[in-house]
Amino acid sequence: MVEVESHPNGSDIASLPPLIQLQFVSTTVLQQALDLVENILTSDDQLTAQSKFLPGSTIGKHLRHARDHFILLIECVSGPAPHIFSYDTRSRNTPMENNLSEAREALKQAISRVEEVVPTANLDLPLTLNAVTPFMQTFETTFGRELWFAGLHAVHHWSMVRVIAGELDIKLDDDFGFAPSTLIYKGSEALLGKAKI
Repeated sequence: MVEVESHPNGSDIASLPPLIQLQFVSTTVLQQALDLVENILTSDDQLTAQSKFLPGSTIGKHLRHARDHFILLIECVSGPAPHIFSYDTRSRNTPMENNLSEAREALKQAISRVEEVVPTANLDLPLTLNAVTPFMQTFETTFGRELWFAGLHAVHHWSMVRVIAGELDIKLDDDFGFAPSTLIYKGSEALLGKAKI
């Protein structure tokens, strides 16, 4: 049994419906990125600095890539049936990749869309996911499963942001880029590490 402590607003997250718990994780992960661009990064150059260790990677590209997964999923679910989507239809080289102000607005928009759509969605809403692997594959999935994936996928990209930030001598919060299960295992007091297993 996993027990989750109270949300800062006083609600007991563990007692909330699973979809709202996933919304909490999603918005918390997106908020980490928003905090990064609002409070830690100080110049557009930090978004576009090329990593020496992750060729072709920049902080801006990782933020955009992960945010796009949330937006593609939310747009699919908020549209009419049949709910068919692909994570491979992302836009690249967008303004949020190289401009802090644009990144801030894009991340705020993603958080707003998650908060707007998730509470009225169905956890088990059937979705069809088309993926290039490089061979075209089609998978039947659900909204809940994909919202879970989007959150953990973002954490994976935040870990790469952590590597690039380290190259730039930028200090990040201790929980940035760590999966909730890792934070729980370490006994972290971070928001995503407050479950007791």
